Amino acid sequence: MAKKKVTKKVIKKVIKKEAVSKVKKSAAPKLKKTSAKAEKKAEAWAQAKKELVALSATHPSDTGSPEVQIAILTKRITELTEHLKIHKKDSSSRRGLLGLVNKRRKLLMYLLKKDEKRYQIITEKLGLEK
Repeated sequence: MAKKKVTKKVIKKVIKKEAVSKVKKSAAPKLKKTSAKAEKKAEAWAQAKKELVALSATHPSDTGSPEVQIAILTKRITELTEHLKIHKKDSSSRRGLLGLVNKRRKLLMYLLKKDEKRYQIITEKLGLEK
């Protein structure tokens, strides 16, 4: 049998094939494992969100009205506030909290301009003060 002559082209092809196969192996998606505690927390949040929607919905299939959004934001704000009482130096969460408060404030101002009666109803339901 005649031996094949090893040239630079052949070497480059072999190296290229190895590199491509390594990339394909590493590109496989890695599934993130969630703990049972995280799953329970997510389920609890989903249940609380459904209750908030039912409490403040203007009609049965309502999920995006200002009232519902304000109720959900208020729940998140109270949870973050409790978190920050424990973790005082968590500045990332504090920044997120400020964003949520600002978003809720804007929604409340929109509702006040649009329909003052709806504004008063939602502030009474949620116990918000002006």
